[in-house]
Amino acid sequence: MQETEYIYGIRAVLEAIRAGEVPERIYMQHGLKGTLFRELEQEARKHRFNIQMVPRERLNRFPNENHQGVVATVSPIRYQDYRELIETIGQRTENPVFLLLDGVSDVRNLGAIIRTAACAGVDALILPASGSAPINADTVKTSAGGVFHLPIGRTPHLKDAVYYLQAVGIPVLAATEKAKDSVYESDLTGPFALLMGSEGKGISPAILKMTDRQLRLPMKGEIASLNVSVACGVILYEMVRQRGY
Repeated sequence: MQETEYIYGIRAVLEAIRAGEVPERIYMQHGLKGTLFRELEQEARKHRFNIQMVPRERLNRFPNENHQGVVATVSPIRYQDYRELIETIGQRTENPVFLLLDGVSDVRNLGAIIRTAACAGVDALILPASGSAPINADTVKTSAGGVFHLPIGRTPHLKDAVYYLQAVGIPVLAATEKAKDSVYESDLTGPFALLMGSEGKGISPAILKMTDRQLRLPMKGEIASLNVSVACGVILYEMVRQRGY
């Protein structure tokens, strides 16, 4: 299994970004100054990369202590452009299924979702560039290697992916406990994109308003919601049942 890679040093991280590398997260030491550091910070924020300001002691925990105050983690997979991914799958698949995740922040939840999506026949996963759990060694392990079998795209803004899917005729369905329609009363045999929200906040209101339909899972008892990976699995396997795989 390929492990998370690291890039050390201000110039090395800056050049990697300019060469097209997409870091999962950039750790920057509190109090760093200088022209090169400002260039890196501006470049990272322009692309909406995850930036975490940390004390030097945190950076010293990485395998190489010669970090110059900056360490970037790089995913063991390579993301695809979400537009190219949607186009390619749409051309070769009659009723494609896409999965969008809005702010799922736990790596094990993400890994479990990827594993289920790969098993259920989801065509691609699309993640936002920031606010999402990284795909690292823990994610790979929890997905049982599913990250290497499920195409994964990334978008600077999840809204862009929603707009693009709708523009090419693929409705976006949101899973939310606030919905009136049950997933079991909904047709999941045609093309669609399933949007799942974060563990704590669910789907952001702005994105929820953009969706074509909202679906809920029936709940009985005192607990109001399921774990996001469990809920995602239930919905995807209702799709499998309807399609008769």
